[in-house]
Order: sequence, then structure tokens, then C-alpha cells
Amino acid sequence: MNNMRKNKFVVLLLISLLIMTLFVGCTSNNQSNVKEPKENSNEVSKSAVEYPLEIEDQFGNKLVFEKAPEKIVSLAPSHTEILFSLGLGDNLVGVTSFCDYPEEAKTKEQVGSFKEINIERIIELEPDMVFQYGPGDESINNNLKEAGIKVISYEPETIDEVINLIKTVGMITNKTEEAEKVTKEMIDKKNSIVEKTKDVEKVKVFYEIWHDPLTAAGPGSFMDELITLAGGDNIAKDADSPYPQFDVEKLIERDPEVYLAAADMEERSPESIKQRPGYESITAIKNDKIYSLEPNIVSRPGPRIVEALELVAKAIHPELFK
Repeated sequence: MNNMRKNKFVVLLLISLLIMTLFVGCTSNNQSNVKEPKENSNEVSKSAVEYPLEIEDQFGNKLVFEKAPEKIVSLAPSHTEILFSLGLGDNLVGVTSFCDYPEEAKTKEQVGSFKEINIERIIELEPDMVFQYGPGDESINNNLKEAGIKVISYEPETIDEVINLIKTVGMITNKTEEAEKVTKEMIDKKNSIVEKTKDVEKVKVFYEIWHDPLTAAGPGSFMDELITLAGGDNIAKDADSPYPQFDVEKLIERDPEVYLAAADMEERSPESIKQRPGYESITAIKNDKIYSLEPNIVSRPGPRIVEALELVAKAIHPELFK
């Protein structure tokens, strides 16, 4: 396992500790490149999908769908949200214990958690497709494929990659019109927010992924993109990984004007952050610019990623949203 994957595992392990407070993070690191469908997206959305359909997923796996999958297992909360947004709730036969949005997702059979996937149960459910986050475990992938189950793998890290993924899933499932509607709404909302923030003076921002050790949202993370689009200047943008450990001394030296964290546990609440040794000299703390953000929105690269952008923008530039 290379260093980047080790960093990814450490961050995901830390995030898993937040289960008690419903912090279901999908943030991770991969040099992702979610491809646009080969056809023009607008043309695809207005015509019926022709099967058999060949798809190459983000990790180079080529699959041929003879027809739209009727039974789907989702192994990530963000992917589950994508499927529901396309009206595929009835097609979902299995989800993870983290899949809690929309409310109907909680009624689906749970076939996995952060630590373990019940591969035997997945095979018993006979899904046409398993939709997983990241490349997955090679042995599990092989077992599923040997059982005749198609496995597609994606790990979007930007708004555009999420949009492209939704369009791709729309093609696979013959829900292109629904995908066009969902993505148009996302694009319109993104453009509206960016229009408000594009000419504002940049504000120095720090986003805390974890507190012990202090871990930041660095370059390549989707939170880094959200901060930038929201008119912020991420003080960890020059780190050597998407989720780097960040020295408290460096934090104090770079002096963020806005401090962001997920509202997932008491140790990371604004009140607790204020009490940390040395933090009293940071401008964000002195000016009470510490904001706790809804964890399931800001941690999932799915249809609500534009809502995450809005939350970040309102925290950084509240004057623009009065």
C-alpha cells in the first residue's frame, strides 16, 4: 500500500469513529477522473438508452449492461443518495448501515458497514449491479464477479465529477431524463453561489477533518474545492496530500479567519475548539468565526454536494446571503 492509500485509510478509520454521531464520511483520496459519457450528455438525456451498453468505470473496469439493472446494492451513502435522486429507491435491495438519507434508505436491508461487507448476503440477493465507493477490495470484487454480479466503482472528488457520475448512472439505469433534471438543478445552484462569491475578497479558511491528531482538508479533497468556490483561501491548500496532519504551530502561524468543522461530536464543537491551548490567538477564534456544519451534507460527494457548497459559502461570506 503506497503512502497515499495509507493516508486514505487513516482518515477513513478516524471518520468511522464518528458513527455514534452519524458522521458518515465519504471523503477519501484518489487521483480521480470520472469520465463524461462518450455521447454528448444533453443528447443522451433526451433519448432512450440503447442496450447493450458498455461502460468503463473510474478504475478502468469495463462492463456491458444488456439492460438496465433492476436490483442494485449500494455500498456508500453518497451512492445511495444518487440512486434515490434518480428515482431508483425501489431498485435498491441492499445498502450499508451508514445509508440514512433519504429516510427511506433506512428501510433497506443492510449488507455492510464501514469495516465489513456481507458478501454472502449480497450474492443471495442476486443484484444486477453493486455500486461501490473507491476501487474496493480485490477479493470481494472477484467473488462478486464470479457470481455474475457487475461491480462498478467510483470515487468523485469534485462537483463536476459528481455531476458526471450522476449522468453515467442515469445512462446505466435508463434514467437519463431524471439525471439531466438532477444535474441541471445542481449546476444552477452551483453557478448561483459562485456568481455571488467570485469577486469577493478571499478569506483565509481552515477545515478540520479530525482533531487528534489535527487533520486538514488539503489539495485534492472536495472540501478544498468547496472552500475555493465559496470565496475562501484554504490555508492547507499547499499540503502534500488531500488529508494531511496539520501542525498546530502552522495553524496559528497561518491564522485562519474562519474555522470550519463537522458538527459530529462534542470535542469538535465551537466551544471545545475555543478551549484548545494556543487557539486563543487565532483570528477565527477571537472573532467567534467557528462554524459547525451538518456532517452528512459536507462529507458526502453526492447530489447534496451543492448544499455543502452553500453551507461553506454562508459560513465564509454570510453577508452575501442575507
